[in-house]
Amino acid sequence: MNFFRRTLTPFAAVLLVGVAVAQTPPRPSPVPRPVVPDAPVPPPPDVDGKSWVLMDYATGQMLASKEPDQRVEPASITKVMTDYVVSAEIANGKIHMTDPVTISENAWRGGGAGTDGSTSFLKLNSQVPLKDLLYGMIIQSGNDAAIALAEHTAGSEPAFAGLMNAYAKQLGMVNSNFENASGYPIANHYTTAHDIAILSRALIHDFPEDYAISAVKEFEWNGIKQHNRNTLLWRDPSVDGIKTGHTAAAGYCLAASAKQGDARMIAIVMGASSEKARADSAMALLNYGFRFYETHKLYGAGKPLATPRLWKGAANQLPLGVADDVLVTVKRGQYDQLKATMDIPATLIAPFSKGQQIGTLRITLDGQPVQSVPLVALADAPQGGFFSRLWDSILLWFHSDKKVDAQAPAKDAGAK
Repeated sequence: MNFFRRTLTPFAAVLLVGVAVAQTPPRPSPVPRPVVPDAPVPPPPDVDGKSWVLMDYATGQMLASKEPDQRVEPASITKVMTDYVVSAEIANGKIHMTDPVTISENAWRGGGAGTDGSTSFLKLNSQVPLKDLLYGMIIQSGNDAAIALAEHTAGSEPAFAGLMNAYAKQLGMVNSNFENASGYPIANHYTTAHDIAILSRALIHDFPEDYAISAVKEFEWNGIKQHNRNTLLWRDPSVDGIKTGHTAAAGYCLAASAKQGDARMIAIVMGASSEKARADSAMALLNYGFRFYETHKLYGAGKPLATPRLWKGAANQLPLGVADDVLVTVKRGQYDQLKATMDIPATLIAPFSKGQQIGTLRITLDGQPVQSVPLVALADAPQGGFFSRLWDSILLWFHSDKKVDAQAPAKDAGAK
């Protein structure tokens, strides 16, 4: 299929087929201010870890990384996946926060006080509200709580692991496999820093109320008060999650997130050498992201970016745009260097349905792809009457790509 391409700068649109040129309406003149050159953006900080990722929450863009797709043991970072599955099953009405959960011998022996791992000190055969188990698992990193949640949710921990892998696949975590709910070391149980960043972003977005538990600094159960192992909660008030992990094989791991104004960053550090090193490294990544990156809204959802000719339709044009706001995160000072192109079929013949993908909006920086977004029909485009279709069939014989009517795309103000 033949395609024509249009190039969109942040402030104008230039049609590259034929001679048609369209520009955005004039913008108010900005208030004059001294011209100060943009500060150079330094490389990411040194990070103590086998692998790590810095991700912008709003866009999901990976801003900096080291070995992001290297398979590693996740230790108790596994519990972020357990949290996501339990939250999803609650949202689906399969289980409930008020459910009484019986602490089985398997949960008690595998993660209770008699083990050398983190525990919530749950009593054998006792019944604990599901909500308290979530608090125990997320804040205290209780292995017994994780196992009890898995058994209650899926009937057994192996069955729950199947759910974990199904949800992981659904989220696009292509380099992860889970064998248990707690993160206890076992063969074929692995993930990556990139996958944990994807998971963390999904947890924050999909289940904000459950995610908020990870900001709670302490929790008491069975008369024993324990502190959240994420020391960044005390170091910086902008940090509100997510989870720590440690085993001898995995090293010290931390999934952290912080929010400053409208911006949120996610930092994943896997395999650090100490508890302090993982906290220092995650904090350095978060600060680097807030200091040197900014997020802009390039195009708003539902606003026409192009109105190409529609053939054999009830209307003569088909408005095209994006279904969701197009957000892009770039280094400070690079915003004006962003470019966008629209790939749209040269000949569009009705009918089309609202929301149907017609082409692709591609965002680039210095010739490198940043983001690709579907261009969709913003309205239904039914077929026209018999005579209008017949007339367009005749005109199509003479149709060429030398002239295409175009509407300048709306450029929204940048938003951090």
